[in-house]
Amino acid sequence: MTLLSINNIEVIYDHVILVLKGVSLDVPEGSIVALLGANGAGKTTTLKAISNLLRAERGDVTKGSIEYRGARVDQLTPNDLVKRGVIQVMEGRHCFAHLTIEENLLTGAYTRGLSRGQTRDELDKIYTYFPRLKLRRKSQAGYTSGGEQQMCAIGRAMMAKPNMVLLDEPSMGLAPQIVEEIFEIVRDLNQRERVSFLLAEQNTMVALRYADYGYILENGRVVMDGAAEALRTNEDVKEFYLGVAANDADGGGRKSFRDVKSYRRRKRWLA
Repeated sequence: MTLLSINNIEVIYDHVILVLKGVSLDVPEGSIVALLGANGAGKTTTLKAISNLLRAERGDVTKGSIEYRGARVDQLTPNDLVKRGVIQVMEGRHCFAHLTIEENLLTGAYTRGLSRGQTRDELDKIYTYFPRLKLRRKSQAGYTSGGEQQMCAIGRAMMAKPNMVLLDEPSMGLAPQIVEEIFEIVRDLNQRERVSFLLAEQNTMVALRYADYGYILENGRVVMDGAAEALRTNEDVKEFYLGVAANDADGGGRKSFRDVKSYRRRKRWLA
């Protein structure tokens, strides 16, 4: 069943700047969907359009619709969307630096009205997924590592008991080993808690290893989509997003920048 459906949306900032141009995508229930593309392609704007955070940045969805569980949600407040089970984990982690890790996690459960015992049970569950956070639970978040802050941000979102998490650039600024650890946890949460993920990510190689399906954005448009494995083996994707040329296997080396630029202008994936 389709959990989230974005239908041909356009987004304009300041009534002038067109950022998204007819973007459509679906997120099936219980899946991990990757939203891929270079910096500035429109990934974050797409997530903020879903979570209704655009108005805070003078942006607006001017065309199309966004549906969650079959009902339009593009006119709801962010608070209403959270109550329906859609949580965004912002790019750059955004923990409360002056609060401890555990206090940060507790803020995620604020809207649920849990008893003290229920809250403790939820915390214990989060700590099973993020054992590193349990070790640092009394530390101020601002003095923890980038990876620990990213785990804290995801754990805080999970404390709100979401059905869907919009995860923006989870690998940004993190060491490869930590990135792998975080993506393993995301997959674990998806499989064991049945939480659906729409993740915006520049690290195409990692994202397509963990996702079920992927969409590639370029200049505010979806230029390609398909099953994650199919995208990983597609020659155009390997050339332009994974940095692997088709003739590498033949020992010819990667094409020159001039060749790649000419090749990109042909946009074979749009043919």
